[in-house]
Amino acid sequence: MRTPAEHRKGIALMVGATLCWASAGVLVRNMEVHDGWKITFWRSFFMTVFMLLVLAYRYGGGIGLRIRAMGWPGVVTGMLFAGMMISFILALSLTTVANVLVVGSISPFVAALCGYLFLGEKVAPRTWFAMTVAIGGIVIMFFDALSGSGWAGNLVALCIPIGFGANIVLLRKHRANVDMMPSVLLAGIFSTLIALPFALPLAVSVADLGLISVMGVLQLAIGLLLMMAAVPYLASAEIGLLSIMEIVFGTLSVWIFIGERPSQAALVGGGMVVAALIVNEIAGLRQSLAVST
Repeated sequence: MRTPAEHRKGIALMVGATLCWASAGVLVRNMEVHDGWKITFWRSFFMTVFMLLVLAYRYGGGIGLRIRAMGWPGVVTGMLFAGMMISFILALSLTTVANVLVVGSISPFVAALCGYLFLGEKVAPRTWFAMTVAIGGIVIMFFDALSGSGWAGNLVALCIPIGFGANIVLLRKHRANVDMMPSVLLAGIFSTLIALPFALPLAVSVADLGLISVMGVLQLAIGLLLMMAAVPYLASAEIGLLSIMEIVFGTLSVWIFIGERPSQAALVGGGMVVAALIVNEIAGLRQSLAVST
């Protein structure tokens, strides 16, 4: 049973995680380099180095044993995470921050749909309704982007929830008790190697290198570690609900500091997705609280 202090600690950790994740838009928009592959390579490189230090501190010389213990499901998980990382940065180079965050935020719905299709898991009626509303919002955003180049970024951003859903199915199907930290390290290694040939030549300015290192360490790695630390203190529905704050923080930060205002249709479509997420997560939280009492 969680104490009130533990619950508050979990909320604080999760809010910290969303603030880290939401910094991506402002950081990318302040860079001189606009090549998504270069940003992906260096962000993945700095994340990999940081995660190696973290795992070395945690496991000592047993990092290799931890990676081998995951088996092939852990390797595939790392590859899927790498695909999500690459898609995120490439999508940012093609469309607005708000669009990328909103499209990526439908991950819980895609995971529920994949579980239903491939694992036969039941989906609550409220989730079916929320998914329908969210899809409607995404369709509005895509139609709005057809007049420009934003549709390509939206399409790339769709790889994020698809990768997330595939990951969930993989882990549930094989009942893999995977230590997520080594998987994240593999994701960084895979992402670095995949981006390398497309990022050549690797030269970027010192200022950009500093911003990208902040992305790799603070925005990505520390954000993920804060979320992992919050997991023991929060229900799954609470984590899902609090993670929506990334959309709010990320959209507002680029709007305020960069002046990147979403289009009217993007605001409407994004609002539909966020509302569907909030209603679904609150309903799930109330249901879990009712069961526990």
